[in-house]
Amino acid sequence: MIRMTLDEIAKVTGGRLVNASPSVTVTGGVEYDSRKVGPGGLFVAFEGEKVDGHSFAAAVVAAGAAGVLSTRDTGQPGVVVEEPLAALAALARAVVERLPGLTIVGLTGSSGKTTTKDYIGQLLARLGATIAPAGSLNNELGFPYTVLQATEETRFLVLEMGARGIGHIRYLCEIARPQVGVVLNIGAAHIGEFGSVEGTARAKGELVEALPATGVAVLNADDPLVAGMAPRTGARVLLTGESAGAAVRATGVTLDAGGRPAYTIGFGGKNGNVRLGVIGRHQVSNTLAAAGVALSLGMAFDEVVSALGEIGIVSSRRMDVFVRPDGVTVIDDSYNANPSSTAAALNALATMGADGRRVAVLGYMAELGEHERSGHEEVGRLAAELGVDRLVAVAGNARPILDGAATVEGWTGEAIFAADQAAALEIVRGDLRAGDVVLVKGSRYRTWDVVDGLRPEEGRP
Repeated sequence: MIRMTLDEIAKVTGGRLVNASPSVTVTGGVEYDSRKVGPGGLFVAFEGEKVDGHSFAAAVVAAGAAGVLSTRDTGQPGVVVEEPLAALAALARAVVERLPGLTIVGLTGSSGKTTTKDYIGQLLARLGATIAPAGSLNNELGFPYTVLQATEETRFLVLEMGARGIGHIRYLCEIARPQVGVVLNIGAAHIGEFGSVEGTARAKGELVEALPATGVAVLNADDPLVAGMAPRTGARVLLTGESAGAAVRATGVTLDAGGRPAYTIGFGGKNGNVRLGVIGRHQVSNTLAAAGVALSLGMAFDEVVSALGEIGIVSSRRMDVFVRPDGVTVIDDSYNANPSSTAAALNALATMGADGRRVAVLGYMAELGEHERSGHEEVGRLAAELGVDRLVAVAGNARPILDGAATVEGWTGEAIFAADQAAALEIVRGDLRAGDVVLVKGSRYRTWDVVDGLRPEEGRP
């Protein structure tokens, strides 16, 4: 964070300075995990269900923190506020206002947000100091936390935006208004909250509505609901995709035996050949969006072409591929799942494993509401249609995946139910052999335990 005194922090958050001189200055980062607070930092104390951050106030100050942002006087230097989450948002807003040279990129979509954010960060880092931290820091806490990592040296700030309702993205944009907004796709993620994909589109489109007239909206030309957002913004619209109307367009897409795409990218009358090092055909769309951002912010076309071939996975458990010593390939996409992202992962699996079996270990997909059963059946049908050799559904709520697969006439693969992750792991590793490819995906219900059990011991977290 930029240098600010505790008195300044009190003023911008509407808080009360306690136990400190007004001149005490925060020179380090802002953290809500006491273990991460460094010298000169600011610790934000939240009252959790199991742990009360206030109990760590003395320890973080003793370790060198400049102060504590809290809801009660801890006896330590700091600022007392009514609501720490609102205070964090106000502090982030104040930091943005004090960094006029900062360019903010906002990104949303139903799937692929974190991966594409990572790609944008890798491209923009070639143009200047860039903040695009690993992970999905896209909610009311993670968003301002990311903003507060910016300093006077930061040129680009890449912010992922999630939403579970109308108004959520509008609120995030009020904290840090993007100059460039990216909408990737509209799918069934959180459809239980939005009620329909049209409702999802209304919420996601709040990003383009918030852009200034001097900004750029990077929209997916291949998704009608995303391309249809163009009239909702006064910013310049840059379409990316494989459609003929895309300004940043991919043609001639191919996949190698490892599922890595190659394509010809075209922009402004120029063409270049891209060969990606990441797997999955859906990465074409993700990398085109990243290219659109970089091009709109001044990166030369030839450099974009070169850079796309060098980008890699940054955030863990997102299409992260490793090969075991016994020749088995594992795709770790276990961080989260919805029907759209699971379909993308299954399609990637289908392009691999020509010399072995394709195994899909699929967990429960959350927040589908009344579409829960049909959403799981849908991915089960797709797995069978793609010829997955072994389909493992993990835990009770995921069982409809197998029901969906059973409706596909002529599918000869195995359909297996596993009561929990441990059972799934035993099923999968029971007879693996060289050439097999295993995909593991689920909605943050520790499906990653299966992946970690398949990792070589030296590669485990």
